[in-house]
Amino acid sequence: MAEERRTRNTERTRRAVLDAATQVILARGAAVTLDQVASVAGVSKSGLVHHFGSRDQLVIAVVEDVQERFRETVLSYLDLSENYPGKMLRAYVRALCAGRSDAGAAHDVTSAAIWIGLHAIPAVAAVAEKHSAWWSEQFAVDGLSNERIQIVRRAAEGVVVATMHGEEDVVSIATARRLLLELATDGTFPTPI
Repeated sequence: MAEERRTRNTERTRRAVLDAATQVILARGAAVTLDQVASVAGVSKSGLVHHFGSRDQLVIAVVEDVQERFRETVLSYLDLSENYPGKMLRAYVRALCAGRSDAGAAHDVTSAAIWIGLHAIPAVAAVAEKHSAWWSEQFAVDGLSNERIQIVRRAAEGVVVATMHGEEDVVSIATARRLLLELATDGTFPTPI
């Protein structure tokens, strides 16, 4: 019983530190310090170092965590009843173009300007590359052309970035989502009448 409680406390502390580090990184970028994260997480710096040996290890864990949470978010939008090409790409579009209320993990992943600064850490670049390769593999077996995948994927990522900057409203997000979902099939945009 005591071991189970200790494990739960360890997991809670680890989760609190990862969430705090994500928050601080999104607010401050690559210049994040262990002191800042410990303060936001409500733990001591030595407690933080106990869970993550160094700043780089913490940043790597944050990037891995954000990527995994984003993957889970996209998979939650996967509609297995769609029996035609582009199923995973459409889930990706739905996750990214869900609007402000449901785009937390998407927001974290697509905050490109902040994450780019973190790519100076070779292991962070490797994590990002690993996840990008995973997405590329998933989309490649999804049955659509590489050109269509690239356009839809990058457009959906652009929508969430524009949304983060307040440049999109609910109507424009819904329109982009509808058009990108149409494009994420074997068909094309409908011809205007």
